[in-house]
Amino acid sequence: MSSHLFSAANSTNEPQEPMLSKKKILVVDDEEDILEFLSYNLKREGATVYTANNGVEAIEAARKKRPDLILLDVMMPEMDGMETCIQLREKAETKNIIIAFLTARGEDYSQIAGFEAGADDYIAKPIKPRVLISRIKALLRRKESAIQTEGTTELRSLKIDRDRYVVVKDDKELNLPKKEFELLALLISVPGKVFTRENILSSVWGEDVVVGDRTIDVHIRKLREKIGSQHIKTIKGVGYKFEE
Repeated sequence: MSSHLFSAANSTNEPQEPMLSKKKILVVDDEEDILEFLSYNLKREGATVYTANNGVEAIEAARKKRPDLILLDVMMPEMDGMETCIQLREKAETKNIIIAFLTARGEDYSQIAGFEAGADDYIAKPIKPRVLISRIKALLRRKESAIQTEGTTELRSLKIDRDRYVVVKDDKELNLPKKEFELLALLISVPGKVFTRENILSSVWGEDVVVGDRTIDVHIRKLREKIGSQHIKTIKGVGYKFEE
């Protein structure tokens, strides 16, 4: 078993309440020993675990099983993790599933690519099983207390439908990746309010996810390209605000 990709597990002598009871998790990796290792630790916490060996299988499993969360490797045959994430975000039935990359690739550019593909978290190996479970719990909590409220926000030229994850600009629907949508929804929730970088990171990516300033900048740039640069203003050294 390739447990060398993970730090040593904590002691299991003390009985603990299952942390992930009633949660469905899909684990995607092309190495069977990794699937076995992860499945074992997740099932111990009460999760129902499904597995897939590549991106093609993952998309089909996600469509059929509708998991609460997907742990996704990057380097896989047939379809790599990045493309898998992109395709999951493009499909209506899977676009809102939590996706976390779990990979030995820890380079900054790889993490940025992961978030741009639509990932909710990027977790680098090695990691202790208990820490991984904690990260998963944090992701699930964030979904349950999502920053979006139900309903629609309408401005003069923009409409955000949080129920359908749709943005309409000048009567034309825009298909935004999940993080871009969440970032725009945050900024537009209080027009004119300056959201600091810390506010944005905490609300959109969560306090348990480590991303750099460049990640925010990339998402802001892409939003400006799609909705117009006049709407999102930079407050130098502080953060961003939305203006009509």
